[in-house]
Amino acid sequence: MAQIHGVAGEWARVKGSVLGLWPLFLGVFAAGFASAACMVSPAFGLSLLVVSLGFIIWSLMAGLRCVERFYRGARGEEKVSGILKSLPAAYHVFNDFAVGRSHVDHVVVGPGGAFAVETKFWRGKVTIEDGHILLDGQLPDRSPVTQVLHEAALVKQALSRAGWSGTVTPVLAFASDTFDAHRATLKGVIVMNSCELKASFESDRVVIPPPELERLVGIMESNS
Repeated sequence: MAQIHGVAGEWARVKGSVLGLWPLFLGVFAAGFASAACMVSPAFGLSLLVVSLGFIIWSLMAGLRCVERFYRGARGEEKVSGILKSLPAAYHVFNDFAVGRSHVDHVVVGPGGAFAVETKFWRGKVTIEDGHILLDGQLPDRSPVTQVLHEAALVKQALSRAGWSGTVTPVLAFASDTFDAHRATLKGVIVMNSCELKASFESDRVVIPPPELERLVGIMESNS
């Protein structure tokens, strides 16, 4: 089994909780201020309190939807991490690998190479049309291909600064397994369903010799 470093989905949960719930705290603060204002100006304070309570209800509902979206992504990362764990023992999987202000879902290093893996847990059919990833026939708000290319470049830059100048291959994995082509290459990115990961990573080829792999793992452990 592969050696696992870090906790899959941890950053997604933290980010989702902060982004989803901070407006709620703002609403609670406003309600507290409104309650105090009622003692000075009852009409103004009561009006502000009503608005604050309405904002609290709205922010709670919107916040819970935001949190659920990020937590669903975290569950996808956990699923992918579990699949990657079944790789041979020579492989190392770094979950939530921090590169500056960014967090890469998984960085996989082993004899077959180094890979930056971006996980998506999308509901709906995923297709490639006219050089774009589509979800149920629609362009997503943010291109996952652009995202993983950027993340792979960040990992490569970080490793290069630490003294390792090898290639980092970008991989886009769909934890929902709804990618209709199952496996494809788009703009240099390997796109696949999560069920294809183990077979795709396992091969007899050796891109990184054992001594170099040991040095690379040491570099990543010191930066994780």
